[in-house]
Amino acid sequence: MKSCNTMGSEQQYLDLYRDAGQMLADNSCSTLNACREEARRALAGQGLPTRKSELYRYTDVPAAFAPDYGLNLSRLEMKADPYKAYRCSVPNMGTSLFYMVNDWFYEAPHARQSLPEGLYVGSLRAYADAHPHELGQYYARLADVDADGVTALNTLLSQDGLLIIVPDGLKLTVPLQVVNLLHSSVNLMTNRRTLVLVGDGADVSLLFCNHTLDRDVQFLNTHVVETYVGRGASLHWYDIEETEPATHTFQNEYISLDAGSRLEHVGITLRNGVSRHTRRVTFRGEHSSASLLGGVVATGLQHVDNHLVIDHSVPNCQSDILYKYVLDGKSVGAFAGRVLVRPDAQKTESVETNSNLCVSPDAHMYTQPMLEIYADDVKCNHGSTVGQIDEAALFYMAQRGVSPDEARLLLQHAFVNEVISRIELPALRDRLSLMVEQRFRYASSAGCADCGLCKTR
Repeated sequence: MKSCNTMGSEQQYLDLYRDAGQMLADNSCSTLNACREEARRALAGQGLPTRKSELYRYTDVPAAFAPDYGLNLSRLEMKADPYKAYRCSVPNMGTSLFYMVNDWFYEAPHARQSLPEGLYVGSLRAYADAHPHELGQYYARLADVDADGVTALNTLLSQDGLLIIVPDGLKLTVPLQVVNLLHSSVNLMTNRRTLVLVGDGADVSLLFCNHTLDRDVQFLNTHVVETYVGRGASLHWYDIEETEPATHTFQNEYISLDAGSRLEHVGITLRNGVSRHTRRVTFRGEHSSASLLGGVVATGLQHVDNHLVIDHSVPNCQSDILYKYVLDGKSVGAFAGRVLVRPDAQKTESVETNSNLCVSPDAHMYTQPMLEIYADDVKCNHGSTVGQIDEAALFYMAQRGVSPDEARLLLQHAFVNEVISRIELPALRDRLSLMVEQRFRYASSAGCADCGLCKTR
């Protein structure tokens, strides 16, 4: 483990790169190494974002990055087999199951045996070593290091990650499930990359389950995702966050949609510490559509910040955004959704909705839906609400013998379930509905069937 000191903000990471850059490069690959100097320049020039930046005004990035975290630059391997220790499954839904431990893809040959020909799910580094010239046109192309200091830092320090390649025309009937595990005996910073290439005419469902194994360990997890969806392809992306209060997550996603493609993206946060999710979707071909759904259940000191940018750069595309938060305790929620319609993007249709319940007087919600339109032949609207549980509805249910606690649970569940009900996988929809209900009922999640981690909660 290599430790970074606490000189403050980005400088400690620039010093770390100066002192340990060779170790970092030796344990990575040429594709990732080729982008480090540009990332260093960008990070040195702009620094890590502060609350003075409009993009990060509700999340204190310097405070999250200040502690002394260890980094596994020498790539010490985890000895435990996650396939034997942990089972994150959804009843009545089979998946092809894979694990990421910190920023390390856990190699299990048996997991790939049933995959169709041409489908690759595995280590980004291993693939780049075997095919050194294939990924350069994709890696670090959507993720602009000059536009975001967290992306620059991740590009500077990442050594490996997950690569998914779906060949043209492949229509997967079984979802690909990736369980992201954070595991360490000391405070740890991980910098993970994910690159997803969905070929023309392909159809794939991806389920990401995020867990922290060590509750008393502080984790700082940066994760940059670049996704290319080909012509006429469909991508269904489900991301479920169930980490721990000592976990800080900064995840930046960049998604490119080619002509005639379709995106369903669902982000659900049930347990976490501090989370900042940036999702940028860019329409690059006409007649594409994107549905972005989000649900947040937070209590205690949880902090959940979702920032969306939907870039309509071509005509005849549709976007639909629905994010709903339920905040209890002293939790903090933030939502910013910017829909940009460029001058040539005529016939754009977009709907953006953010609705929020603050069930505690100490909870805080910040919401900022935005429309930026430079075309005149469009249909776009947006709206947001922040409120409390309807007292009239509580009274109505009390008149019919429903206890106040049960009535509140039912109303909160119904509020979030508007998001859950739109998920296209029936088994996942049912499982998440149950997990949300139990999250309200017991202030914890239902966990996953057959999962040793969840059974200990």
